[in-house]
Amino acid sequence: MSWLDTVQLGDFDAGARLELTCRHCGKVRFVTVGELLARGDFGRLWLSEVEARARCRQRGCGGPMRLAMPHSGETKGFVGGIA
Repeated sequence: MSWLDTVQLGDFDAGARLELTCRHCGKVRFVTVGELLARGDFGRLWLSEVEARARCRQRGCGGPMRLAMPHSGETKGFVGGIA
């Protein structure tokens, strides 16, 4: 059981972005939750079910996609050490 099985698509606001990466060709695609909700009754689906339904749109591929949430914050270096 992963975090994909504990969150439904309807739990996010419509502007939230999701990252889909093809497991075969590596193509990366970003979609918003609003785009997925507009396609039908996706609001009640778990994210693992959304990931299972997603397919690559690259010509000739059609492979399965991996779902991830992109990190929106900036990265910070380690600030610490020996005083």
